[in-house]
Parts: sequence; C-alpha cells; structure tokens
Amino acid sequence: MNFRIIIRKMSNNATVKLINNAEKAEKRLAELKNKLDEVKKIKVEEKIRQLTQENESLLSQVEKAKAELIRLEIQNGKKQYPLPGKTIADSKPIDDAEPVPKKEKKEKDVKKSKDKPLQKVTIIEPIVDVRKLDLRIGKIVDINKHPDADSLYVEKIDCGEDNPRTVVSGLVNHVPIEEMKERIVMVLCNLKPVKMRGVTSEAMVMCASSPEKVEVLIPPNGATPGDLVSCEGYPREPEAQLNPKKKIFETCAPDLKTNDEGVACYKGSPLIVPGKGSITAPTLKGVHVK
Repeated sequence: MNFRIIIRKMSNNATVKLINNAEKAEKRLAELKNKLDEVKKIKVEEKIRQLTQENESLLSQVEKAKAELIRLEIQNGKKQYPLPGKTIADSKPIDDAEPVPKKEKKEKDVKKSKDKPLQKVTIIEPIVDVRKLDLRIGKIVDINKHPDADSLYVEKIDCGEDNPRTVVSGLVNHVPIEEMKERIVMVLCNLKPVKMRGVTSEAMVMCASSPEKVEVLIPPNGATPGDLVSCEGYPREPEAQLNPKKKIFETCAPDLKTNDEGVACYKGSPLIVPGKGSITAPTLKGVHVK
C-alpha cells in the first residue's frame, strides 16, 4: 500500500474520532446543564417554601402579639374602638383603607349614604368582677389608735412590697388591739388612697361583717405577706388602681360573702391562696365580706 494512502486513512480516522469525542462532550455538557437547571429549580422552590413558612410563623406571632396587646389594654381599662362591621381582633388601621380618588369621593359618599344602612360598632366592654380586685396577704407590723378618731386603727401592713402600707380600719369597737398585732390578714390593695381623718389609707383589711359583729378574715396556714389571693373560675386581672367612678368594688361587694362553712367566696367560688388553702371567717357564716 502506498505510504501516502496510509497517512491519509490515519488522518481521517483521527478526525472521525475527534468529532465523535466532541459530540459526546457536547452531549455530556447538555446533560450537566439540564441537571444544574433542575438543581437550581429545586433549591429555589425549597427557599420559597422556607420563606413562606417563616412568613406564616411571623404572621402568627404578630396576631398573637396584637391579641395580647388588646387584652392588656382592656385589662387596664382602655376601651377598644373597632371599625364599623369588624370586631376588635380583625380591625385594620385606617391607613390600610383603599384611597378614594378626590373626584369620585364625594359622589361615592353620597351613594353609600343612600344605599347602605349604618352599621353598628361592636365595642367590647371590660369585665367587672372579682378578678379586677387586687387581693393579697399582708401582715400587720405596727398598729395604733387614730389620733383624731376613737373608732379607727392606723396600721402598718407588710404586703410583700418594699415598704409597708398605711391602712386605716374602723375596727376599734370590734377587735381588741392585742388581737390585731402581728396578725396575718387579707388586704384589698388597689383601692385609690383616701384620707380618713387626716391619715391617708392605702388599702383595706377584709372582714366578715354582720349588723351585730365584725371578724377579721383568717388566711390559710403558711400564707405569707405578698401571697396573691385568687378566686376559682375568675383568673386574676387586677386593675392597677380602682377608679372610684367605675364602682368596681361596689359592683363586686354584694357577691362577696362567707358560705355555710365560713369560707370567703365570690358568687359561691372560694377565695384561696393557691397551694395553701382558702380564706375563712372565725365564726360568721352567710355574711358579707368587706
């Protein structure tokens, strides 16, 4: 065979081989590109899913925070004013309302006033019951007769705070001063301070009371100054200070009584120091607590 023919055949074979390798490489590159696109798509979808979940979680937290804010405002006596037709929970700020073009606003307002009846505004009134009373356990650490009133004691009562509270009580004719000294008592702590014959009283010692007799209520064994008093079925939500105009204590007072066992109750539910026991009267049953 001619040497030149052999060289030509070898050259053609190499060319064919190079072409085949190039085609294989292109095919492989195309496959890798497709896989890369699929991986990118999966990663993007995964990121979108992650962001969506985070967004839902954040929205849930915002709604919970909003509900808690409304609850705290109601607890502190702030009335809620939702937009017409909405409850407190789903009212939106006024800024979120869709703007009405200036030219069409007047015309639309007139049409609305003719076509639509006025909607009622739902206002949530704050609950008024024993949960609004800040009842605590205190200890009388000092007591004297009022300098200007024969029927009043002036006590210093440790309620678990930085300083004892000054309390004026009309108990001179009902309880000897010896029985009041160092006594553990139940105290109403969120009354508005008021002067009684020149001495500012910052709380009230709670007693069982009948026309003939008054008895200081007895906290359970183990009760200490600062212990909170609860009422079964009425979770504590005490006002920071009772507003005399709202007459919250006056509203609760008719339902504060001792039961047939002498236990202090609100509407039949015992007043208790959680984990320690109930508040009782020494002997009086079926009488008012005040």
